[in-house]
Amino acid sequence: MSDEYDLEAGPDPATFAAGSAEPDVDEAVDDPVYVVGVGPGNREFLTPRGERAIREADVVVGFTTVVEFVEELTDADLLTCGYKDEAAALEEFGERVAAGERGTAVAMGDPNHSGYQFVGKVQDTVEREAPATPVRVVPGISSLQVAASRARTPMEDAAFVTLHKSGDLEADVDRLARAVVEGDRHLLALPRPYDRMPGDLAELLLERDAEPDLEALVCEKLTHEDERIHGFTLAELSEHAGGSGREDTPFSDLVVLAVRQPV
Repeated sequence: MSDEYDLEAGPDPATFAAGSAEPDVDEAVDDPVYVVGVGPGNREFLTPRGERAIREADVVVGFTTVVEFVEELTDADLLTCGYKDEAAALEEFGERVAAGERGTAVAMGDPNHSGYQFVGKVQDTVEREAPATPVRVVPGISSLQVAASRARTPMEDAAFVTLHKSGDLEADVDRLARAVVEGDRHLLALPRPYDRMPGDLAELLLERDAEPDLEALVCEKLTHEDERIHGFTLAELSEHAGGSGREDTPFSDLVVLAVRQPV
């Protein structure tokens, strides 16, 4: 994948990350870079394996809010970033891995549910700066899994769609609508702040002829002290559609939408 990519035109770093399976790695010998899912925001949900990868690292990179969540667990140098300086932070991270330091990248939740663009960016950087170093994903607990428990929508009976990513969402929106309108499966969706929030998704589903009285649960700040589960019908939830800013929705950016099919 090129250093420069346009998320509207490609290549999508998530596609790059999923291009091939992980190679076999002898962790006692190969000293890989880890991409760790740190869980939904409550440290009790951070896995012991993920915590060890963070604790043993020389350098940790990730978005500021994620790194702050684990900074007390490690003596590593912390490279924090936002979207604007993400490329620079990852470049420094790759250079330090190439110099022989142990590197761990951190992402909220589980990278396999909504973090593959970040995985792709980390892998691209490591392959350029330290091509002999393998990259391994350490799964975490996702808010999606917690929402499945709260909404009693078993994963095998549900369709999952993430909109929590950059770039074009049209194919994902179509898949989300098909899951509700055409199928008999529950829906678990990760909205995108703040232009594809739960109210917007409810409105979209109604436009695609979903049943207005389907049960819709907005699972907010799961595992946090101020966790809330808001219950609506699709029609009621659609009243919160519109806008693209934080002030245009009653919900925070830490939400999962569950739409339950009749049992």
